[in-house]
Amino acid sequence: MRESIAQSLTELTARYPKLEPLHAQLAEAFRMLKDCYERGGKLLVAGNGGSCADAEHIVGELMKEFKRKRPLDAALRQRLAEIDPVRGPRLAESVQRGLPAVALSSHPSLNTAFLNDVGSEGMFAQQINVLGREGDVFLAISTSGNSRNIACACVMAKAKGIQVLGLTGKTGGVLRELADLALVMPETETYRIQELHLPVYHWLCMALEEQFFAE
Repeated sequence: MRESIAQSLTELTARYPKLEPLHAQLAEAFRMLKDCYERGGKLLVAGNGGSCADAEHIVGELMKEFKRKRPLDAALRQRLAEIDPVRGPRLAESVQRGLPAVALSSHPSLNTAFLNDVGSEGMFAQQINVLGREGDVFLAISTSGNSRNIACACVMAKAKGIQVLGLTGKTGGVLRELADLALVMPETETYRIQELHLPVYHWLCMALEEQFFAE
């Protein structure tokens, strides 16, 4: 882990003392995601309710700049200009590099069709089966750790050779057992768990940006 990333983790746990017992696990979560991206994988994210909103938030931070500029490489910028001398340079200045991430809640037609035709438990597992590849990571978000569709998605992910990173609270529920690594927030009320999820995933996104886009 880069010194700057290690320092930012120390600062995170200083600002949120309840996260201090998770210091080593947070570092391991970063390494899991870093290794995923280094081998060409992607992040699949899912949750329900507020955790669904968190999944969308995470994808937004990874797919575009968070704190750092992420300019396109020179070869792509040149290729864009060659293809279209008018639009190409504008795209070269506005489009950014990113880290591939997919929020499984982002497909309402598919999800509502699956809910109507099949049921709720397999709605995320269906997408993992189709989109997931060995070497990806599934970030499973459930404040209780017992969301049925998240648990089923974890089972599918493991069957596909996809590592599971759990983001949960309370006792960790079944997610604690299904995940390769579970970050269990030391809170019992849903909103308090979510209040700690936010700085955790913000730090992970910031650390990944530092790792892959630092000049």
